[in-house]
Amino acid sequence: MNPIERALGILLLLTGGKLVPATVLAERFQVSLRTIYRDIDRLIALGVPVDAERGAEGGYRLAKGYLQPPVALTRDETAALLAAMALVRSSRTVPLAGDLTSAEKKLLATLPKNLHGLLKEADRIVGIEPIPPDIFHSGTKAEPTQDWQTALDGFMSGILDGKRVRFDHVNPSRKTVKSHDVEPHGVMFDRDLWYLAGRCVDTDLVKVYRADRVRNLEISGLFFRPAKDFSIQNLLGGAWLSQAMRRWEQEEQIAEILITSRQAKKLSADWYYRHAIFTPAKDGRILISIPSTERARILPLVRWLGPGAELLTPDTLRKELAEELAGLSNLYGSRAASLDKSA
Repeated sequence: MNPIERALGILLLLTGGKLVPATVLAERFQVSLRTIYRDIDRLIALGVPVDAERGAEGGYRLAKGYLQPPVALTRDETAALLAAMALVRSSRTVPLAGDLTSAEKKLLATLPKNLHGLLKEADRIVGIEPIPPDIFHSGTKAEPTQDWQTALDGFMSGILDGKRVRFDHVNPSRKTVKSHDVEPHGVMFDRDLWYLAGRCVDTDLVKVYRADRVRNLEISGLFFRPAKDFSIQNLLGGAWLSQAMRRWEQEEQIAEILITSRQAKKLSADWYYRHAIFTPAKDGRILISIPSTERARILPLVRWLGPGAELLTPDTLRKELAEELAGLSNLYGSRAASLDKSA
């Protein structure tokens, strides 16, 4: 019996779920214990998850769930799978993309031959319209990079292995880079971006990080027990953003804008600004407080809101906006005067 035949025989013997001692394997295949140890190491090197336990009652067995029964899909189930895969691939970046490709190949190999062509021509049958650019919140747009993919893959591996991860997080508004030690809990996809949710070891808070802003992620090797009460579902619907805004209000400068009740109703429907603080003012208007004084964020917002919106703070942006509006007033005023004269 050659090593390949013996390795296959060992693999079959370990599928029963019970521990099989090395001495039993050696006797079964009429080889030495050292040869069995080498065969086991060879299986592990090939990616076969062999669990080993030492001691008098120890032995080897395959990790639970490694070998799955054959997949039997109907035509309609195959079509549903096509649509699901097309939807996933439309996100541009997905966790463990390489593993998704290999899983797809394995799945294809298990299907009847008459369905192979259907799966291979998925792009011809199912189309997903890409998410259009968010012009108003242009800062949310990001192009896929290797750093982004590495962050997603590493964070997902940390979740599956129950190990902490370390990474650097880039803050573009502050132009800073901060290191984080995190217990990874879950990932979510929102508006064409991936977000990583986990407990920050330093603050003991569950935080959400944009994956495209994560750099140099590595698994630390420190195990942790996943929080039983955590569910990524509790962060959906903008809940994570609302929590983050409350934290940013303690860390960032605040911009204040007086707006009409109608404008407040319009902003309350926005995915981002609806999580800001809305406070009734004395004159019937509403004061909205935003934890940011970025020029590129605040000035476009006031322009978009239009008449009725008054930027109160910061003073530097209020002055800049006043000069801009004065210039527009002169431009349109002179044009209107010219039209009146020609009439």
